[in-house]
Amino acid sequence: MQSMELQNTVKEALNALYHYPDDAVRMQADRWLQDFQRTIDAWQVADNLLHDATSNPETLIFCSQTLRSKVQRDFEELPSEAFRQLRDSLNNLLKKFHKGPAIVRTQISIAVAALAVHVPAEDWGDGGIVNWLRDGMNAHPEYIPGFLELLTVLPEEAFNYKIAARPERRRQFEKELTSQMEIALNILTACLSISELKEQVLEAFASWLRLKHGIPGSVLATHPLVLTALSSLNCDILSEASVNVVSELIHYTASGSSGGVSVQMPLIQVIVPQVMSLQAQLRDSSKDDEDVKAIARLFADMGDSYVELIATGSNEAMMIVNALLEVASLPEFDIASMTFNFWHNLQVILTKRNFDISFGDEASIETERNRRLQVFRQSYESLVSLVSSRVQYPDDYQNLSYEDLKEFKQTRYAVADVLTDAASVLGGDTTLQILYMKLVEAVSSCRNEQSEWRPAEAALFCIRAISNYVSVVEANVMPQVMDLLSKLPHQPQLLQTVCLIVGAYSKWLDAAPSGFSKLPLVIDILMSGMRTSEDSAAAAALAFRHICDDCRKKLCAYCKQLFHIYYTAVNGEGSFKGSAEDSLHLVEALSMVITELPPEPAKDALEELCSSVVTPLQEVINQGPEVLEKKHARELTVYIDRFAYIFRYVNHPGAVADAVHRLWPIFKAIFDLRAWDMRTMESLCRACKYAVRTSGRFMGITIGAMLEEIQGLYQQHHQPCFLYLSSEVIKIFGSDPSCASYLKNMIEALFKHTTCLLTTIKEFTRRPDIGDDCFLLASRCIRYCPQLFIPSSIFPALVDCAMIGITVQHREASNSILTFLSDIFDLAKSSKGEQFLSIRDSVIIPRGATITRILVASLTGALPSSRLETVAYALLALTRAYGMQALEWAKESVSLIPLAAVKEVERIRFLQALSDAASGADVNVLMIPVEELSDVCRRNRTVQEIVQGALKPLELNLVPVP
Repeated sequence: MQSMELQNTVKEALNALYHYPDDAVRMQADRWLQDFQRTIDAWQVADNLLHDATSNPETLIFCSQTLRSKVQRDFEELPSEAFRQLRDSLNNLLKKFHKGPAIVRTQISIAVAALAVHVPAEDWGDGGIVNWLRDGMNAHPEYIPGFLELLTVLPEEAFNYKIAARPERRRQFEKELTSQMEIALNILTACLSISELKEQVLEAFASWLRLKHGIPGSVLATHPLVLTALSSLNCDILSEASVNVVSELIHYTASGSSGGVSVQMPLIQVIVPQVMSLQAQLRDSSKDDEDVKAIARLFADMGDSYVELIATGSNEAMMIVNALLEVASLPEFDIASMTFNFWHNLQVILTKRNFDISFGDEASIETERNRRLQVFRQSYESLVSLVSSRVQYPDDYQNLSYEDLKEFKQTRYAVADVLTDAASVLGGDTTLQILYMKLVEAVSSCRNEQSEWRPAEAALFCIRAISNYVSVVEANVMPQVMDLLSKLPHQPQLLQTVCLIVGAYSKWLDAAPSGFSKLPLVIDILMSGMRTSEDSAAAAALAFRHICDDCRKKLCAYCKQLFHIYYTAVNGEGSFKGSAEDSLHLVEALSMVITELPPEPAKDALEELCSSVVTPLQEVINQGPEVLEKKHARELTVYIDRFAYIFRYVNHPGAVADAVHRLWPIFKAIFDLRAWDMRTMESLCRACKYAVRTSGRFMGITIGAMLEEIQGLYQQHHQPCFLYLSSEVIKIFGSDPSCASYLKNMIEALFKHTTCLLTTIKEFTRRPDIGDDCFLLASRCIRYCPQLFIPSSIFPALVDCAMIGITVQHREASNSILTFLSDIFDLAKSSKGEQFLSIRDSVIIPRGATITRILVASLTGALPSSRLETVAYALLALTRAYGMQALEWAKESVSLIPLAAVKEVERIRFLQALSDAASGADVNVLMIPVEELSDVCRRNRTVQEIVQGALKPLELNLVPVP
């Protein structure tokens, strides 16, 4: 009776979900249905409704998805004797829905396949599922279409990690399928005689080929399924299924598990001529785009799979290369770009240094390399011409949607990668020559702003893409390119690319004989760029930074002019169209040149640069505390960020230290009145961090005032950036005995306050940045001043705090905590830390069992699986530090997990791997058993809850169960 009520409730909820006008009611129905799917009653209800002739399509779809999901994830809910009843019911449903609805039949097929993953062949009976399937098809030929779908999904489910099967069982299932491959192919071959099933048969064959096991190429070369697929390629209506089969065959012949190309040569010799015979169809205007795309895919697959054979440059190989060039020339970018991976991989083989050893001595290898490069030279030259036209702005570029613009940019990046591949083979100067001819042709039609600027912009984009491959002393083409730049109209997109190309060739401007003479010309271009549009200003500022970086020595004599450019751009009353972030490139540019000046001129230049930033800040401070407090953060950080760049890039430690000392009253005023504001504090701490990093010991008295300031403010305002700034100080001053007393007081105060803040996992979740920066600082202390940190009274409290926070879901915070613990366990590796091992042991050993349990809980579900490597390393470091004692802790922890979740053999495998790794075996040996233990414990929600309920990672004083 209860089942009938539930069935009716499910129907009502589905009706509400699909047909009720009120959104709130629909959401409530959706939540109820999702909760229902997790119940044990869902098995029977879904099964009953699927067998019920009155169920409507919505009910059938929902119930088939529910049953599929239950078999995949919750099979262990059922008693073992329920298997045959479930199998038979699913079999009946497969027959019932053999004519559709297709979506329901597919879900039932996946459910049967998932059941086969869970249940070993001997328990399934009838020699396993493939034999069972064959017998069913023989007994009921009228249901063959439904059975064929099951045969198709079977190999796919072998790799479906939604199925909550143990890794060992998953491997066993894959072996069962490969051992039954011949039977499966015999079934499919027999079904070929039913012409209306040919497509379905070929799709099933493609699915079985993805297992990539067990069939010699000589057998496949004459197999009826292969011959059917190949002959279908030449039909007027190209069969998608036959293309899928041939694609899988190509991948199969190149896979390591099939023996590779040499073993599969008989099959390759059958495939390649058949695919090559399709080349003419690439140009056939009667073919629709999907057919052309399918053929192009086969050529791309051949190129990718046989690239090492093609790299030999044989006549047969060059036929494939020419076909791939033809694909690359097709107008649809998504088709042409299928070949890009091939051109990259071919380039890697042609240019790699560790060339095939079989060619003998160094001279013979070099001769062979040069021969191959020569063979492919013309192909890559053609490729450059073909792809360079792909980057031109479309006519309607101004009306492009955000998504279309994003796609256009991705196209450009992809083409840029191909051009660099070509430049690797041809050499940058040769590639430049090809692109320059396109530029000249484009410039001839580009006389004013209204004229056609797009081809010129496209050519320049391509020339910029290969800048790293062009010789810095190239003397034929680059001078002409630079001269052409000044003659181009100031159309915003074109000017942006012109500015970017100037920046890209900054090394050429410095090194080429005529390069520096072009500098006045390009500076004028950059000034125009700064005034024209936001994008061109950003490009111009970046280019200016590149020029000042690469030409810094030559530019020392032009400091006045550079300051003039800087003032014009940054303080030019609105003429600079760039953002505040773009202006930082100009600050960085000047700072790099100042670095090259002698000490006294550098000090003066630094003072001048700082004064332009100080003035607006001083004006705000002079208006009084109330004004400073109420200012929007952006009005302050725009200037403070410039200080950060000055302190970072002016590499004159003494001069920077003096500047910071003079500026300290301004910084202190901002610290005192804006400590509540995270954005301002992050900006100011960043500036102070770079000042400390550059000035080091020159900071003298200022560093004391700075640390006293942040130590006091941290206790009031808890800004994580104060901890981050302290980390930088520890790195620079941690080993300085004269700072020991001061630093010891600082770190104790900071850590004591942090451990009072982070007393529960909820607090870690609420303040992950504090957790992250606190344990980054703690790791720095272990590396740079263990003598201050480990003997301190705060060390045990910080370890306790780390244990609370290990399972915080915030990635950076969790990683910082785990790294901190690993650094403690690895203390013996550090010469500074070795003397403190007894103190460490007195803290860690009493907590060792609990730490181990939390780490095992983290591996098995308390943390996302993406953190496995970091957690595994912490566990390994603990085990290496404490040997057999740590292995006992691990054994205690793993034994807490009930056998229903983890079998004894799985526990033993994990503990043995941990023991081996701790004894010096490769750390990768540990990762496979860790991943398997993790996989087993996360295989479904119920198991994960059982495991976490047993390990209780948030209980720090759990007494292990004997």
